[in-house]
Amino acid sequence: TAAGRARLIAGLDDFGRFAPGDVLVCRTTSPAWTPLLARAAAVVTETGGMLAHAAIVAREFAIPAVLAAEGAMTVLTDGQPVVVDGTVGTVTGTDEETAR
Repeated sequence: TAAGRARLIAGLDDFGRFAPGDVLVCRTTSPAWTPLLARAAAVVTETGGMLAHAAIVAREFAIPAVLAAEGAMTVLTDGQPVVVDGTVGTVTGTDEETAR
């Protein structure tokens, strides 16, 4: 599990808003997204599976990943504190203290 602020990233133009320790929330990733994954506390994508780019890189960086989370980009709010549990596949909103 990992806690952090959900950072909704729609594309390459949003990369500058991503800070170390944020939780990357996006539709999908590609190799161009690897620098964000290297700084992420966790990753949540709307598409993908065990062999998706985000899953493979998350395993390499030992960060929790929840993939195929339909609607994550609309349900989660940018900056919202969340806890990502990659083992059970959940993303849970938290209070401010837990996300620090």
